[in-house]
Amino acid sequence: MKKLLFLFCFLMSYQVFFAQEKEYTVACVAFYNLENLFDTINSPDTRDTEFTPNGKRLYGTKIYQEKLDKLSRVVSELGTAITPDGPALLGVAEIENRTVLEDFVKTDKLKARNYQIIHYDSPDKRGIDVGLLYQEKYFKPLSSRPIKINHVKKNGDTLFTRDILYVEGELNQERIHILVNHWPSRRGGERASRPLRNLVADSCKAIVNSLEKEDPDAKVIIMGDLNDDPISPSVKKHLLAKRKKKEVKAGDMYNPYADLYRKGIGSNAYRDAWSLFDQIILSRSFIKKDQDGFQFYKNKIYNKKFLIQKTGQYKGYPFRTYSGDSYAGGYSDHFPVFVYLIKAVE
Repeated sequence: MKKLLFLFCFLMSYQVFFAQEKEYTVACVAFYNLENLFDTINSPDTRDTEFTPNGKRLYGTKIYQEKLDKLSRVVSELGTAITPDGPALLGVAEIENRTVLEDFVKTDKLKARNYQIIHYDSPDKRGIDVGLLYQEKYFKPLSSRPIKINHVKKNGDTLFTRDILYVEGELNQERIHILVNHWPSRRGGERASRPLRNLVADSCKAIVNSLEKEDPDAKVIIMGDLNDDPISPSVKKHLLAKRKKKEVKAGDMYNPYADLYRKGIGSNAYRDAWSLFDQIILSRSFIKKDQDGFQFYKNKIYNKKFLIQKTGQYKGYPFRTYSGDSYAGGYSDHFPVFVYLIKAVE
């Protein structure tokens, strides 16, 4: 987080309106799918054998350490164009347990930031969870809990998916609520699996509605790998996440990533087509005129050249750790995303 002097009173559609000099506090909030950040130990309770030294991917200590170093390089660069300390808040997905996050925040490129960890084990059969990292000099957590997704499928099987991580806290002494997500995959086809993502979207929206009922100006951030695009029913109809600020009414949310998706810009790729599954969606209070506290400033997808595969089957895609079962030495099959929030200094 950083205080900056801007020669404008606010930005609308990235156009500068010059006015008297004004000082703002800037906070970076980010999300990154770390793509199978497993430890190397075989856990009997989860399907993690492939990510062990004796598994088919030969996933040993050397690869694990290389992956930690590569991912930490990415996170160390997020948001630093405006705020040198990078993300005050970082949501993560596809992490096996708290241990890998403890190793991650201790890497050379991140240890000076002293990231703290909020994590709960989820019932996902592969053992992958979501988590939230925060810099305690900028954010003070007040409460947190995992929110279970209870669903029995038509065949009688129980859906075991990632929990939603709910965190309430103070960002620069302002109360905010964060929901970190990794929604059900499209395994079996987008249409067939769609009801599962709609279900989790409904759970997120119910939380937002409850918070806004208590406080109409509640600041709520939904972030995560949604396995759906900004135009998908789960996001557009169930979350009521709108593309244009002027369309956001009471009860709606604002999705700054919808415009990037319309331009063909994505955060992950599959079968030579880009998707934008990684999103940060904001409650209406972040864009309301004359609203006190943090306001949305701008959003980014961090897709630098070094994060893009240069050759082979996945040329042009995000540079992943494995190509099939062969170690490729990349970072993740997703690009990270982040937003800047600004608050006028009185």
